[in-house]
Amino acid sequence: MNPHNPHLFPEPLALQKVMETEIGNIYFYDNLVVVEAHEGVTLSYATGFSILVKGLQYLGAKSWIYIANRINSYSVNPNDYKYLEKIPTLKGIAIVTPSEIGKKNAALEANFYNKNFTVVDDLPTAYYWAREILGEL
Repeated sequence: MNPHNPHLFPEPLALQKVMETEIGNIYFYDNLVVVEAHEGVTLSYATGFSILVKGLQYLGAKSWIYIANRINSYSVNPNDYKYLEKIPTLKGIAIVTPSEIGKKNAALEANFYNKNFTVVDDLPTAYYWAREILGEL
């Protein structure tokens, strides 16, 4: 794994910060945040609030995209997307999952989020989508 681009995005991105938490690892690349939740956890407002606050403090006022790299199986409380919608700097969410079941679950989650949302097979596709949403392409 390349410490400067461990997620093998199509263009070089410097990994600026890693938060290793009880629910997963969060990787900060300028205006992209990649979250890899641990196997079996439940992501919700209750389990992730303190981590979200720390992440928002780090990001400051810049626009960003949340990329959920679903390399493990875990649960999400889709009702809690309403809290993410209230973050003005969060411009969209990309769910990365190659499995059909994962795609169906993510499509259901999309019904609970009213900003930009996509479900893709791989990180390069999520990267290009994020760049487009952020107006960088």
